[in-house]
Amino acid sequence: MSGLRLGVVHSRFNEAICAVLLESARGEIARAGAQADFFAVPGALEIPLALQWLAQSGRFDALVAIGAVIRGDTHHFEVVANESARGVMDVALDSGVPVANAILTTEDEAQALARRDKGAEAVRVALEMARLKRGLGEQWR
Repeated sequence: MSGLRLGVVHSRFNEAICAVLLESARGEIARAGAQADFFAVPGALEIPLALQWLAQSGRFDALVAIGAVIRGDTHHFEVVANESARGVMDVALDSGVPVANAILTTEDEAQALARRDKGAEAVRVALEMARLKRGLGEQWR
C-alpha cells in the first residue's frame, strides 16, 4: 500500500527535545516512502486540537503527536501529561483516524533524550494503523 499521508503535530515547548523527536520521525517517514505535513503548536495541550482539525480535514491517513512534558516542581506536569494523552486518544476515537502518540512524559531531559527514537516509533505505529484501516476497508467492500 502506497500513498499514505501523515499529519504530524509537534510542540515547540521543550524545543530541543522535540527537535530530536521530529528528526527521528522525519527519518522514518523518508524510509517508509510516506508523505507528511508538519504543524507546530505552542505546547502539548494544544496538540489535540490541532490533531482534531487535521482529522476533520479528511486529508490524512494517520496522525502523529510529538511533544515532551518534563516533570517540574508543581502538579502542572500531571495535568499536561494526562490531558494531552486523553485529548490525543479522544481525537482518534472520535474521528476514526489513527493517531500515534509520541508525547513523552519524563522525569528529566536525560530520560526524554534517551527516548529519541519515539518519533520514529510513532510514525511506524501510525503507518501500520493506516494500512490496517485501509485493508479492512478493502476487505469489507
